[in-house]
Amino acid sequence: MITSVRNPLVKQIRQLHRTKGRREQNLFLLEGTHLLETACDTNCSLVTLCYTEQWFIRYPQLHSKASQKAQRSELVTPEVLETMATTVNPDGVITTAVYQPLMTSAIADFRLGLILERLQDPGNLGTIIRTAAAIEIDGIWLSDDSVDIDHPKVLRASAGAWFHLPITMTSDLVNLIKTYQEGGVKVIATLPDVNRTYWDLDLTQPTLILLGNEGAGLSQDLINLADETVTIPLGKGVESLNVAIAAALILYEAKRQRTMDN
Repeated sequence: MITSVRNPLVKQIRQLHRTKGRREQNLFLLEGTHLLETACDTNCSLVTLCYTEQWFIRYPQLHSKASQKAQRSELVTPEVLETMATTVNPDGVITTAVYQPLMTSAIADFRLGLILERLQDPGNLGTIIRTAAAIEIDGIWLSDDSVDIDHPKVLRASAGAWFHLPITMTSDLVNLIKTYQEGGVKVIATLPDVNRTYWDLDLTQPTLILLGNEGAGLSQDLINLADETVTIPLGKGVESLNVAIAAALILYEAKRQRTMDN
């Protein structure tokens, strides 16, 4: 059992709280039982499993499954686990896994996707991923100046959906958008100051939806590429919606239209 917070493994896992540590080790951090269950079900490459005695007693079957998949398994004290976690009250298990960024090529039979430019809040990204997976969209593309895809809070906020949806970070959103446009995909930009609302759109055809930074919105370069621009109506005195809420509204409108179309 690991009882000291000075243990080298503890220090190594704490480095995964930061981008630099995750890139240097090519690992990311999974916190909590639900994420571990999902990682096991999707054959994620687990490296180190750390758990408390109380967690082991409560989840013996998951422990057996995860320890067989992980390269290393360690019993730790609750105090040590708290030191390794980014959460205030960890539920007794933390796992590290190999980071394998998905490089998505052009998707055949494309139906619906999201472009996220300069998104900064990990909670927003995780929530968007969760919603997008529920809608079963084809993929999410982020600009490379966005929050890290493998940020611990992104994974937690996605509630496991992170493992079920292609998510790609790219330095060239412009060419990616143009490629899909050339294939007949319609590109929709969301803006605060246009007259047309999102429910006026025909979202039954192949569509890419562009959403921008929480404060600054979309860059002019991406706006210029849009086939159509729309807004989400707001009451007086309300400047904007949270980007994750905006994504959910438009994605579910697309789902509603496509359900009716069928």
